[in-house]
Amino acid sequence: MDKNRPYTDERELRFFATAPRPCSYLEGRDTISVFADPDARLTPAIYQQLARFGFRRSGDNLYVPACPGCSQCIPVRIPTARFRRSRNQQRIWNRNRDLVCTVLPAEFRQDHFELYQRYLASRHAGGGMDQPTREEYLGFLTSYWSETFFLEFRSGSRLAAVAATDRLGNALSAVYTFFDPDMQRRSLGTYAILRQVELAREMGNDWHYLGYWIPGCDKMRYKSRFRPLEVYRNGKWRTLEPGQQISDLASEAWPDSR
Repeated sequence: MDKNRPYTDERELRFFATAPRPCSYLEGRDTISVFADPDARLTPAIYQQLARFGFRRSGDNLYVPACPGCSQCIPVRIPTARFRRSRNQQRIWNRNRDLVCTVLPAEFRQDHFELYQRYLASRHAGGGMDQPTREEYLGFLTSYWSETFFLEFRSGSRLAAVAATDRLGNALSAVYTFFDPDMQRRSLGTYAILRQVELAREMGNDWHYLGYWIPGCDKMRYKSRFRPLEVYRNGKWRTLEPGQQISDLASEAWPDSR
């Protein structure tokens, strides 16, 4: 931790908005983010508090979308005690039983970095992310203040996937998952979430945060398949049960979550 940064807590934290820029998820729209003061000394405890209001971590920064006239980025989390795998998720779980899952410190490893490069080249070619440096890699996934670990998945000696994960006291938070592009049949992105949920249960955590679900973005559709799913709308966490849709949350009859 940088001891020269001024101490703060969530009660005195300042926030700053970015200038509008093109949205990466919805074509033809601009996006604005609100960041916690980058000069403040952030902590996992502050992150835990801000996560309850939809904030996410990217590198050292805590942010939340704040786009005028748009509320498509919906914070979502899985209530770990109530979650049950769907039939398809159980098939994915069974398909990957041979993988060895290991919790590792969030440190640089050459084979992890090479897999990250392959993944970005396959998924985000030409998008500005596909030729990361070692510093950019660690700067994105880790932070000087967060309690981050890497969840590593291997099939024998072959590295299959890595899921960067944050500890938030009473929750885990999925930061970013990357996997072998040649192993798509395994649905490793979904499997990583299922393993993170199990790990959160073992640790006695109440939730597993998945970041933002954007109903109008195909890349985010997988997040809606985890049920029950809690979504943050209009200042409250509400529960989507199996079979319910986000449009149902317009009703004030839905019970609030903790």
